[in-house]
Amino acid sequence: MSALVKADKGASSRQLAAQAAVEEKQYLTFMLGGEMFSLGILCIKEIIWYANLTEVPMMPACVRGVINLRGAVVPVMDLSIRFGKPSTPVIKSSCIVIVEVPTAVEGEHQNMGIVVDSVQAVLEIPSSEIEPAPTFGAKIRLDFIEGIAKMNGKFVILLNVNRVLSMEEIGQMGQAAAVVEMTTT
Repeated sequence: MSALVKADKGASSRQLAAQAAVEEKQYLTFMLGGEMFSLGILCIKEIIWYANLTEVPMMPACVRGVINLRGAVVPVMDLSIRFGKPSTPVIKSSCIVIVEVPTAVEGEHQNMGIVVDSVQAVLEIPSSEIEPAPTFGAKIRLDFIEGIAKMNGKFVILLNVNRVLSMEEIGQMGQAAAVVEMTTT
């Protein structure tokens, strides 16, 4: 499902030595709606095939439901909806990436799944190759973007997992959805 790929653009040996001194981080890249995104590998717990999702009433639209992961209930988010786009269709290569996100309680974490079209590779990207998020023209909220890297002629959007999967913000969305549900019935 994934492979480790070094970011090497045909650099000379001197450039490679300098590059080794630059901090490199590993990112899991995945496709979503025809675009390539990535998350820092340190927050990734595992990758599983899309299956056995249980819908939960009165959840925010971006939460597809929950799965049972070795006895633990793990919420699963549809990133496309979180980004303000239509729901991600489930296809043969769809996966759920299990991510560890911080909670409101300091030092505690919660596992959360995100639906992706396909997992691509694990890339090592030097920090010098990462550009800041654009100030305009982004198709998703700017605070969701940690940076943008150009790899093999394609742009990779590096997501800020703490913002995209903010448990506090998603909880507020759920409360708002419940209020709307109560007022319309």
